Amino acid sequence: MIARISIRVVAWAVLAYLMLPLVVILGSSLTATEFLAFPPQGITLRWYQQMLHDQSYLAAFSTSTMLALAATAASLLLTVPASLVLARYEFRGKAALTAVLMAPLTLPHIVLGAALLQFGGYFGLTRSFLSLLIGHTIIVAPFVLRSVLSMMTPEQRALEEASSDLGANPWTTFFLVILPRIRPGIVTGSIFAFISSWINVELSIFNTTADLNTIPVKLFNYVQYTIDPTIAAVSGATILVAVLAIVILDLTIGLDMLSDRR
Repeated sequence: MIARISIRVVAWAVLAYLMLPLVVILGSSLTATEFLAFPPQGITLRWYQQMLHDQSYLAAFSTSTMLALAATAASLLLTVPASLVLARYEFRGKAALTAVLMAPLTLPHIVLGAALLQFGGYFGLTRSFLSLLIGHTIIVAPFVLRSVLSMMTPEQRALEEASSDLGANPWTTFFLVILPRIRPGIVTGSIFAFISSWINVELSIFNTTADLNTIPVKLFNYVQYTIDPTIAAVSGATILVAVLAIVILDLTIGLDMLSDRR
């Protein structure tokens, strides 16, 4: 009994420690002062209104959202077939190919950003949405690949063979047997991919312009010259969007269902 209570106390303490920065950010975004202050000195939504009336922030939010969605979709189209090949076939160079596909997890993103800037210059792709999309797809694809590969179990292989023995063609087997089984990995990998793309600064900063800016780069440039509660309001809006996305995911798919299938 004492051990169980101690574990719960430690767990709640860790959770409170992790939530504290979020509370500070949200509290600072509501302060009535012209500077960051916590606890907030007065309560106001002025800084959120100022953010919503600033077209540069709205454009940055739009760019970050479209970029993260596009990079996540592109990584799914590339890594789901790749994971099937890596899990189902043995061929020379398989280990090397897996290492190459996972390499962006270990390489510094600032190095990838500089390399993409130099490489894109040969094709006229520098500082464009396409160059950002290519770079973000590279850095988020390993998250989807690892999540989907973890779902490729021997038991699933047996189900695929049974489906083929019963006369199903490869496409039917994929959509009715494989896809439902790997869905938790796809959803989990997509969440990590979207978040990683959304918060990326190091790679994005090499390929953004004044008219093509992501919200993390916008904040990075903003804090170099001004520090006011607008920064906290933008961060608070990002936190609220993330929480809303998790709530929608739980209502539509069910996070408990994902954990049970894993």
